[in-house]
Amino acid sequence: MLVLIDEIGSEESVLREELSESFLQGVLSGEGPATGLRPAGKGSFEARLQKVSGKVLLHGSARFPIVGACKRCVAEVKVEVPVGFTLSLVQRPSIVEVGPGESEPRAFKDEEGTAASFALEAAEEEYFDGRQIDLAPILREQLLLALPMSLLCDEECKGLCTVCGCDLNKRECGCDRKPADPRWAALKDIKLS
Repeated sequence: MLVLIDEIGSEESVLREELSESFLQGVLSGEGPATGLRPAGKGSFEARLQKVSGKVLLHGSARFPIVGACKRCVAEVKVEVPVGFTLSLVQRPSIVEVGPGESEPRAFKDEEGTAASFALEAAEEEYFDGRQIDLAPILREQLLLALPMSLLCDEECKGLCTVCGCDLNKRECGCDRKPADPRWAALKDIKLS
């Protein structure tokens, strides 16, 4: 998903892409820890790009279906994940060479070669190199950030019996689910008002 900088003007330009299952599978099971989720179909992505004050403003939105296990009863759950983000993209500044005996660069230089400093607002910026922007890594990061922490088949899900493993949503098993550890037995007599 490469976008040439010269093709972006002060008027908003729109890019629409279909997200293939293989791309989504790469996002969900990529190089980091396993998410336990898998794609349930194709997704969609829309990017609105516009040059503003020497920066490129990116408004992105995406939707993609995922399948995973309910955190309470382990039943398979399919969910549509919406994603929305706005980023400011700027040309990566060049770094002044490190002098002999120094371990850190002395300053950053902007395009004119003058020293620049880091501002707090720069923490919300993404950088790009050259004359094009690769949206794939940006999109991959935003998709991962939008993933739910856990999935539920239903807000009222009862989960599994801690004794026999029966799905309590389907039937009540009748197991005695009292605390097995006698050290916890005193807590059952506490009455909260």
